[in-house]
Amino acid sequence: MQTFHLGIDVAKAKLDCALRLPTGKYRTKVVENNLKGFKALIEWLSKQGATTAHVCLEATGVYGEDVAEVLADSGMSVSVVNPAQIKAFGASHLVRTKTDKVDARLIAAFCAERSPAPWQAPTPSEQALRAMVLRLDALQTMRTQESNRLAVAREAVKPGIVEHIEWLDKQIDALIEAIREHLDNDPSLKGKQVLLDSIPGLGERTIAVLLAFYANFERFGNARQAVAFAGLDPRRYESGTSVKGKPRLSKIGHAFLRKALYMPAMVALYKTAWGKRFRARLAASGKPPKLIIGAMMRKLVHVVFGVLKSGKMFNPALHGG
Repeated sequence: MQTFHLGIDVAKAKLDCALRLPTGKYRTKVVENNLKGFKALIEWLSKQGATTAHVCLEATGVYGEDVAEVLADSGMSVSVVNPAQIKAFGASHLVRTKTDKVDARLIAAFCAERSPAPWQAPTPSEQALRAMVLRLDALQTMRTQESNRLAVAREAVKPGIVEHIEWLDKQIDALIEAIREHLDNDPSLKGKQVLLDSIPGLGERTIAVLLAFYANFERFGNARQAVAFAGLDPRRYESGTSVKGKPRLSKIGHAFLRKALYMPAMVALYKTAWGKRFRARLAASGKPPKLIIGAMMRKLVHVVFGVLKSGKMFNPALHGG
């Protein structure tokens, strides 16, 4: 059976596509990043005899979600891969030129050589929840910026800033309520929300963020993959017998998740019984405070994954000792 591999370099307005033929040669096409462009891409693939191509694109946020869903719905195997993997793959092949066309060919070559696992699309309910929590974060960031401006603003512009802050407050309150109603009206998400609510240290907003990204826990083979998705896996730097760098978070993952987990980790470490035991154990081993915070962020993902997979409430006896 002939196998075609399609690499897509995603941008806001366009998709640079490189189709790797079974012969190893490439054909390229650029389409718009919208439904019209997706239709044109599928028609082009059909003309090439590549209706069952294995498609690869980088996990670059919302810009690639629509095309991934459309191609998956058309029967193709779609893989959404970490951009760091493509970067490392390009370095290993000594690729020095970086253009959208070259990147698309590189992604297609990665797809052919590595055969990454198929991507599982989030449900419409999960997509809506993710959009809402990301929007809430954006509004809260804007409010903080405006509050900082207000403190140093001249009288001529203060009324406008105050008015904007009031508008932002109303939007934030409305969105928080919309997220709450969304979870209450979805039986699957509501059941998972109840499970996560049993974990000391997690609040309402953090639970919404975790469900937006981890509700479909089956997409992760194990807890380590869920940790890596957030970039919370430890990165070691050792060489020979003399070079032993301090372990650090890889940060090759979703920065928004790391941001959302920082304060819950602090609350768990200093305000909950199981977190205090966890902190005491690591401190007794000589671990510095920053490492302990990162370890708790990672621990929270492990606990979330375990609770969702088992369908059982948090058991403090299993953690922190």
